[in-house]
Amino acid sequence: MEQTELGRSGIKISRLGIGAWQAGGKQWGEDVRDADCIAAVVRAHELGINFVDSAEVYGNGHSEEVLSKALAEIGRDEMVVATKVAGSHLRHDDVLKACDASLKRLGTDVIDLYQIHWPSVWEQVPLKETMKALEKLQKDGKIRAIGVSNFAVRDMEEARSALSSTDISSNQVQYSMIHREIEKEVLPYCQKEKITVLAWAPLGEGALTGKYSKDKTPKDAVREHHYFFRPQNIEAINGLVKQLGEVGKAHGKSAPQVALNWLLKKDRVVPIPGAKTPMQAEHNAGAYGWDFTSKELSRLNKAIESLKLEAL
Repeated sequence: MEQTELGRSGIKISRLGIGAWQAGGKQWGEDVRDADCIAAVVRAHELGINFVDSAEVYGNGHSEEVLSKALAEIGRDEMVVATKVAGSHLRHDDVLKACDASLKRLGTDVIDLYQIHWPSVWEQVPLKETMKALEKLQKDGKIRAIGVSNFAVRDMEEARSALSSTDISSNQVQYSMIHREIEKEVLPYCQKEKITVLAWAPLGEGALTGKYSKDKTPKDAVREHHYFFRPQNIEAINGLVKQLGEVGKAHGKSAPQVALNWLLKKDRVVPIPGAKTPMQAEHNAGAYGWDFTSKELSRLNKAIESLKLEAL
């Protein structure tokens, strides 16, 4: 699989990554098993995916512990490992402690990409304080690159201005055919500044798979009350999924593979779909390596533009 540079860090990552939120435990359903999540990461690596993303809040560190077992099987140097410090741990010393805890859970001496999971909403920790801690971690060799997550342009600019010897390499944000808010400001800014966009929930947390309907919605803690799965919304989304399937049929691809491929066409965007099983990892990898016709892409964009979802 083709690789791309992570920001300006010099680190090369596959054009498609794998998210390890599902490995956090039962938040994603009773069918989540550690052994399957480990096997999913291993299978993704076999198919050319070398980038995996976790966070300390995923299952209170359980995702990182599960990922450590996959890394032991694959070989640590074979993967670019990303994780995130929680928005509640953004004081200088808390960042340092959180990083040490993640390093221990991951079973590694260095984290390739260490990200702020979200800005400090409640404690209002100055970004300058947090960024100085991250810069120290990089100078100490505990992390290789610095990233942010769920940051608006104003937040990214503030974060970047607080760094003296490096830059942020990425912004991990929600981005899919049915959640395109970043196209207004964040995506153009990142493309201009050569900051990689890591697209989380690139399949709309499963809404773009076609598995759900108004009579069948997810019951796990993460998605049970998500607006994507309200009756009127999932019906509208399934109308889009039908068109994705029709486009994909000409290429021997499924609707979710079409949805991921659409993101892969965006400059600086690296989708990081999750996978509970090796089969899901294999299916996600099938989104890479083929192209739409210009007519098909036009059809998809028109369908996306006409989609109206009720968010409130």
